[in-house]
Amino acid sequence: MLIKKSTICSFILPSLILCTVIVLHNLNKSNSFTSITPKQSLIKHNQSAIYQVTKDNSQHVSKLGSNEEKACDLFVGKWIRDFRESNYNNWTCPTLPTLKNCLKHGKDSDYIYWRWKPDNCEFPRFDSSMFLRTVQRRKLAFIGDSLARNQMESLLCLLSQLETPVNKQRDADDKFQTWYFPSHDFTLMVMWTEFLVVGNERIVNGTASNAFDIHLDKVNGNWSDKLEGIHYAIISSGNWFFRTNYLYKGGNLIGCIYCRDSNLTDYGPVYAIKNALSTSLEFISKSKECEEMVTVLRTYTPSHFEHGSWFNGGYCNRTQPLSESEVMSLNGHAWRIRESQVEEFGKIVQSVEKKKKFVLLDVSKAMMLRADGHPGSHWPRIRDISDCLHWCLPGPVDLWNELLMVILNK
Repeated sequence: MLIKKSTICSFILPSLILCTVIVLHNLNKSNSFTSITPKQSLIKHNQSAIYQVTKDNSQHVSKLGSNEEKACDLFVGKWIRDFRESNYNNWTCPTLPTLKNCLKHGKDSDYIYWRWKPDNCEFPRFDSSMFLRTVQRRKLAFIGDSLARNQMESLLCLLSQLETPVNKQRDADDKFQTWYFPSHDFTLMVMWTEFLVVGNERIVNGTASNAFDIHLDKVNGNWSDKLEGIHYAIISSGNWFFRTNYLYKGGNLIGCIYCRDSNLTDYGPVYAIKNALSTSLEFISKSKECEEMVTVLRTYTPSHFEHGSWFNGGYCNRTQPLSESEVMSLNGHAWRIRESQVEEFGKIVQSVEKKKKFVLLDVSKAMMLRADGHPGSHWPRIRDISDCLHWCLPGPVDLWNELLMVILNK
């Protein structure tokens, strides 16, 4: 059978053009979205924080140890461009608090389109169905300050895309909340504690002084008395130590933080944070109520105030993630806090019985880079104060729950 030359050309030419377009597209896709190239990794190799993701199924996660899978530290990576929409928005999450609703208050949406990419693997986006299956018939509690609540609010939004939660308990200040997902018999809680240990605000002439007496060797009953029946506890602390505080051990005043008393030793925040965490982890390790509980330590995340702080003109107007060199110049103290927490975590893991489970959720590096993810001036402001501590919803804080999903599902 004869085929005309013109017919062959009409078939080959479009095919060549199509192949060229596909090749160029794939080259562009593999390179154009990566906008951060760290000069060196901030995080040292940490066995307790490493998990694996199989090559053929990114949702299958197992503990380090298989020779057939490529080891992947989920906490070592970079933020890359990702123009997919977030799992939820300020229209689809009915529980999203107005203080974190940055888009409603005029923040540009560019900060949403970044994704955390571990250096040696991929890991899945948050899957509400998977998470709720994992925690079915269980109770999960976030224990800490307003950043612990920030993570709970993120998880509430993520899970509400699949099932609408029922509010079972909520105090006037939103410090203690309980939510219930009836279809999965799952209870989500947040328990407020500024320091994990006991901290009593000093009253001067009948007025709150904003300074606290912190008892580094006594756990706070706000959370320690309520652990029975909890299956997962995500604990965190740090930011309330950055003020004038007075430190106690054995009921005796031993020193302070940022005080101007020449008769007292100023130990600084790192010492206090480390000791408070040590007391809390030791309490959990010895508590009979915690024998079946998985304790997740979420590491410290800093604020990104520049040229001031909360009440003296500090602001955060970055529009993209920081480079690693910028992180170390701005947040050297934050890294020291993170290292002290990892050190205490390592001690408790070595000392506890095998049936006690402790897991590290090391988000410090990832969040140090995200100076662009705070509300800043895009919230219901009081006296022109910017919020450079908490995180927008949706936003980088959702990563904490993506990582939590992987950890709990392993």
